[in-house]
Amino acid sequence: MNDFWAGLDRLLDEGMPHLIAAPILLPLLAATLMLPLGEARRRLKSALGVLASCGVLLVALALLRWVDTPARAGDAGAIGVFLPGNWPAPFGIVLVADRLSVLMLTLTALIGLASTVFATARWDRAGIHFHPLLQLQLMGLYGAFLTGDLFNLFVFFEITLAASYGLLLHGSGRLRTRAGLHYLAFNLATSSLFLIGAALLYGATGTLNLADLAQRIATTAPNDRALVHAGAAILATAFLAKAGAWPLNFWLVPAYNAAVAPVSSVFALLTKLGVYVLLRLWTLGFAGSTGTAGGAGHAEYANASAPFGQNLLLAAGLATLLVGAIGTAGTQRLSNLCGFAVLMSAGTVLGAIGFADAAVLAGALYYLLASTLAISALFLLTDMIERWRNGAAIAPHEVGEHAPFLDEDLKPDQRVNLDDDEQALLGRAIPGSVALLGIAFMACAVLLAGLPPLAGFVGKFAMLSALFAPTSVAPTSIAAAASVDAGIGWVAWTFAVLLIGSGFMTLVALSRTGIRHFWGPNTATLPTLPLLEVLPVGALLLAAALLTIGAEPVLRQTQAAADALLSGERYRRAVFNARPRVRAPRADTATTMKAP
Repeated sequence: MNDFWAGLDRLLDEGMPHLIAAPILLPLLAATLMLPLGEARRRLKSALGVLASCGVLLVALALLRWVDTPARAGDAGAIGVFLPGNWPAPFGIVLVADRLSVLMLTLTALIGLASTVFATARWDRAGIHFHPLLQLQLMGLYGAFLTGDLFNLFVFFEITLAASYGLLLHGSGRLRTRAGLHYLAFNLATSSLFLIGAALLYGATGTLNLADLAQRIATTAPNDRALVHAGAAILATAFLAKAGAWPLNFWLVPAYNAAVAPVSSVFALLTKLGVYVLLRLWTLGFAGSTGTAGGAGHAEYANASAPFGQNLLLAAGLATLLVGAIGTAGTQRLSNLCGFAVLMSAGTVLGAIGFADAAVLAGALYYLLASTLAISALFLLTDMIERWRNGAAIAPHEVGEHAPFLDEDLKPDQRVNLDDDEQALLGRAIPGSVALLGIAFMACAVLLAGLPPLAGFVGKFAMLSALFAPTSVAPTSIAAAASVDAGIGWVAWTFAVLLIGSGFMTLVALSRTGIRHFWGPNTATLPTLPLLEVLPVGALLLAAALLTIGAEPVLRQTQAAADALLSGERYRRAVFNARPRVRAPRADTATTMKAP
């Protein structure tokens, strides 16, 4: 077994640079092969989609193992850099695989595979070109997580959005058309902000490479600093809107509610992409100290732009978390609950970013993984539950206030629950399909509410423990101005109260919805659960369970990712130390130099 892992490591060492490009190439190849196929070849297209998603997941797991190997770059792990055009940074395109990008890549690949399999049961037949659009959207997500410059980030963002426009309208209908129009107009506006912000940064710094941009922001002349901050603020506005941050989140719940279940499940990653970009840009350019582009041994120096935008991220996160909690308490529709859960997840991570503390950020990254898996599973589960509940005609006793649940002729201590046929329910076994839906729903509720012992609780507990640890600091100016003798500011207390309160409100809302769906009057038919729909939900919940079981190693991963993010120097060194591959000349084309 040791020989196997050693051989795998050698293989990864040799092919790792090219392996970084595989998550982009595999879905692109699959979509290209699918497009000429007609709708009659839907099974072949779905098979191609599943194969591409499986391939990306295997590549992501291999990269996850590679970046976690301490022997390659000390205890901090490895960072892989691929130069697709064979030009050195900052002149050429750069793909970078570090701990954070590979974690997000693995999460996206798992959810993409689950959504692809779930769609093959029914939803890919609701319109045309579903599988090519889904693969293109996944390709855009993979590329955005791996890219190392703003220009290609914009390209991958637009690929993701262009595919999402078609996916949101998949299945047609007035509701999807209206939500799609609002979604299209809003995202066109944010894309314009993206371009304006990137142009301002390029005009002030002369580069769009993220590693080079971070260094030039730190050394920008005082006269140009206002232009840099203006460009960064406009970029942040675009990404906050894509992350669903308040008050730019009015589009999210209607759009996610209108989309079909496998699309909504993948859409849960779009907000995380906005959060990821904000985290990457802010920690590289505005978090604190930075260093030169040289190799090891160069000292870090202060970043004059730090901590620009930190208070904004913290305030946006707290407001989004509050709005998501209020929305959860105020709705009774299960699909809307999923949308507000997306807001709470994004708000939690944004708020944690604003504290600029590595331990808090590590807990937030762990929570991001757990909550995204639970939300995606809940989107798929919602489709199965609502299809079951709405699949049969409403029984007469479900209308009005005279439902015969009890036999009024009996004494109070002799009354028993009755079904539609006036037969006692006491002691009757719950059908297996209903029990399966109920258990899965309960697992999602516990994950999202942050109750022990599942991963949602572990993530929230890690954040709170770090926030109130004696060595914890709250470096934001807001928190510093409101700090108390114990060293913990009112902002930290506000975040803690919102974190716990949002979990309680989520538990109440999901319990209320679960009672209505599972304990209320049943329809005449039992739910039909195709295997292709049960397996994806089970796989996502199993992944969340594995996060709980392996909490310690996963938290070590997220802690290492947070430490690397807040320093940023290793990322810059890895990008600038990457050298183009020099090919040896062929023997038949070699020329001989003659002396004059």
